[in-house]
Amino acid sequence: MAVTATTPATRPSTAASRTGAAAVTAALLLLVAALAVVDITQGTAAVGPSEIWKAFTGRADTADASVVVASRLPRMTAGLLVGAVLGIAGAALQAVSRNVLASPDTLAVNAGSYLALGVAAATGISLPFLASSGIAFVGGLAAAAVVLGLSGLGAGTVRLVLAGSALTLGLLAVTEGLLLLFPQETEGLYKWNQGSIAQNGFDGVLQMLPIAVIGLAGLILLARRVDALALGDDAAHGVGVPVRSTRVIAVVLAAMLSAAAVTLAGPVGFVGLCAPALVRPLARRFRAFTRSRARLPFAGLTGAALVLGSDVLLRAVVPSDTAVAVPTGVVTSLVGALFLITMAARAKDTAGAAPADRLRIRSRGVFVGTTVVLAAALIGLAIAAVLIGDSKLLLGDVVNWAQGRAGQTVSFVLDTRVPRVTAALLAGAALALAGTLIQAVTRNPLAEPGVLGVTNAAAAGAVLLVTTVPTAGSWTVAGGAFAGAAIGSVIVFGLAARGGFQQNRLVLVGFGLATGSAAVISMLIILTDPFNATKALTWLAGSTYGRTLPDVVPLAIVLAVGVAVAFTRRTELDLVSLDEDTPRLLGLNLSRGRLGFLVLSVLLSATAVAAAGTIGFVGLVAPHAARALVGRQHTRVVPVAVLLGAILVCAADLVGRTVIAPAQLGAGLMTAVIGTPYFLYLLVRSRGGR
Repeated sequence: MAVTATTPATRPSTAASRTGAAAVTAALLLLVAALAVVDITQGTAAVGPSEIWKAFTGRADTADASVVVASRLPRMTAGLLVGAVLGIAGAALQAVSRNVLASPDTLAVNAGSYLALGVAAATGISLPFLASSGIAFVGGLAAAAVVLGLSGLGAGTVRLVLAGSALTLGLLAVTEGLLLLFPQETEGLYKWNQGSIAQNGFDGVLQMLPIAVIGLAGLILLARRVDALALGDDAAHGVGVPVRSTRVIAVVLAAMLSAAAVTLAGPVGFVGLCAPALVRPLARRFRAFTRSRARLPFAGLTGAALVLGSDVLLRAVVPSDTAVAVPTGVVTSLVGALFLITMAARAKDTAGAAPADRLRIRSRGVFVGTTVVLAAALIGLAIAAVLIGDSKLLLGDVVNWAQGRAGQTVSFVLDTRVPRVTAALLAGAALALAGTLIQAVTRNPLAEPGVLGVTNAAAAGAVLLVTTVPTAGSWTVAGGAFAGAAIGSVIVFGLAARGGFQQNRLVLVGFGLATGSAAVISMLIILTDPFNATKALTWLAGSTYGRTLPDVVPLAIVLAVGVAVAFTRRTELDLVSLDEDTPRLLGLNLSRGRLGFLVLSVLLSATAVAAAGTIGFVGLVAPHAARALVGRQHTRVVPVAVLLGAILVCAADLVGRTVIAPAQLGAGLMTAVIGTPYFLYLLVRSRGGR
């Protein structure tokens, strides 16, 4: 009797769920259709609904018909296809990883595809469209495999994206280095990387459509297995689902869909994150969307609506002649960055935070010996950096130059080389000190200005001045960098303080800020003249090229103040880095002290960015290495970290400008090559010690 009483009640609920899901799907279809119609009508040419209707019926003028058929329709169709495949790929990745933050962006799939295509372009080989898609697929799949292998599936919503964000930063740095080394071969690749759905005809759409259909069909056939994974690995094994092969196949299909989108329109950012996030609340209300066979197509529709909506919004807000130059991916990246920040602030890391360094006690002799060795190494490296370059000099040349008795050639070389070496030394020291302060205040060993997005925010403020006011001086650029860093730090530290600075969400919020700042930088670079764009790109790679001694004066002053403050308040730094209660028990104002150290770290980061461009991971590697060498007392950590930071950036700058001379690589690229593996190593170590 109980069964007969409950069964009728269940059926209407299921029927109502299906009816509601059908109604929501129909409404979304209407929205996508409306956005498609509006998108066709927007542009620089005055082609309205009547001209479009005439073009469809064959009664339009030749010019109007060519605009609609060759430009507007392919653009709209590309937006539909790109949004759909990214939404489906994101939903599939989140399902198999059981991670609401997984997407082609956060798993470094797009960054891997970008690097693979950048390498292919740098070789100068012209590839057909499908071959480019294959290269993008291989690069994206390899990046996703690295991230998933290092982070561990299901190991926590935060850890996977930490690995993806670090790998993304490293891959992007390498790709930007290729853009600077091979400007002719990679011409237009930077703008393509921002994600533009503009097309010349239907060729690209028609070639990518079969790949999208195959990917979607494969995921639909795999849907029941994917749904079983939501129950847990053990339960899935219990019902006969091969967990490992299901995950591998799903990730391969998602990477194939992402590669198709990247090949067609470039990396359109964060659609794969936002579309499933919008579907998730509906799945809680309509049970039909809890199944992959319904959720994946609906996520694809949502992604199409996001891409077309972003394109329509861009063209509605920005004048049509300017909107043509701004890629749609810039808008989706800004929206996605807000999504990521919001989700990261609410996410719980079930895997726990990264472990703090073990308590090490080193003798005073070890500290003195280490400091002397590092100081000697720094002096030797600085001398080598001044003497070695495209023109090799002797110490006597430097002495004569300092006394004003050098020849014209030697004077020219040293007038340009000495400021570069000085900028590298001071920037490395400043970033290392900033990282030391941030890690102490937040008690988070993964925190540093670059990873937290403060560096990118400072870069956005400085690039705004570099691109709009080319005559801006060093103090003005430093002020712009500080304004950007200050805004960024308020966002990151303000959100992170609500949940405790020790949480890994601090780094995730920073990654969201870095992504949003990068989108702003891209827009500024794309909309300015080519000279300023090249200048900004060179500067963003962390290059000290073209620096003068007045450019490093603000940095020298801030660094001197920072070292003095850190030394005089070394005991407070030690206490703040312990826990929340000890400083209060000893009568310290924890909030005021923490704010002061954070403001100082922002000043150091901003002036370093203004003097030497965007250089990442120095604030991560130097403090870690310093604590490993001399222990955790900040009276010892600060000088050793400052020396290590100066050595790291100076060595990176020296290698970058001598290894492939006369071509040059930015110091930021070299530090990223070192810092990315180190960051990933910390994640692996923390997973092993969980």
